[in-house]
Amino acid sequence: MEHSVGWLAALVFGVLQGLTEFLPISSSAHIRIVGGLVPGWGDPGAAFTAVIQLGTESAVVLYFRKEIWAIIKTWTLALFQPRLRRHPDARMGWYIIVGTLPIAILGFLFQNTIETALRSLVFVGVSLIVFGVILGLADSFASNRKSLTRLNLPEAVAFGFAQALALIPGVSRSGGTITAGLLMGYTREAAAKYSFLLAIPAVFASGILELLDIGDDGAPAWGPTILATLVSFLIGYVVIVYFMRYISQHDFRPFVVYRAVLGALVLVLLAFGVLTPYV
Repeated sequence: MEHSVGWLAALVFGVLQGLTEFLPISSSAHIRIVGGLVPGWGDPGAAFTAVIQLGTESAVVLYFRKEIWAIIKTWTLALFQPRLRRHPDARMGWYIIVGTLPIAILGFLFQNTIETALRSLVFVGVSLIVFGVILGLADSFASNRKSLTRLNLPEAVAFGFAQALALIPGVSRSGGTITAGLLMGYTREAAAKYSFLLAIPAVFASGILELLDIGDDGAPAWGPTILATLVSFLIGYVVIVYFMRYISQHDFRPFVVYRAVLGALVLVLLAFGVLTPYV
């Protein structure tokens, strides 16, 4: 059930979004859990969650601005200059487009389920644990050899389906795509970078579409939503800088443990009635 969002809740949700969006621990799960724990807050809803993700995704655009500009420029020129069609940046543009299709199609087909049944905290708790274990296994057995220059069309599609799993709160957009990248042999840095680039079209499209619901009766108001979005941008940029540095020298084990503990805690709180699935 969607709830209105006050200024304090918006500030907290913005901080949570900024802190967790790029880490493989699911920002939407944290927003759902905190909303359920604090009396009077509840689930801010899919529209609010999608819109404040525009803040963190703007941080991605700022951080990768040179790479994004190179991809857009080369891909556009390649439409008219055949000699550029095999250029890595032109191919990356197509891979991002193709990789976006699964989440776009599945998001459209299952929109009602995503915005209702799948926002249950039961799904959140189970997803945190299950996909955390999968991330841990992928990280343990990953070869960590391939760079993004070796990305091909089938793998781009595989990345896209992994991203689509993020439609389920608790899976984590970055966690799903990074896990897929590790399973396909990519380095942690390459998997994370492609995860962030791949998310740009989907997040902006979803956020802009959900803007139509902000301010409606029963939906979050514009003021708190804008505050949460700005806060998520500022904190998100700092997090992405440090996260990219961190994974160049460390594995994902701390995130796996964190997911398992948080998921178990959610299920325990549900079992004792402290949390309810749809508050």
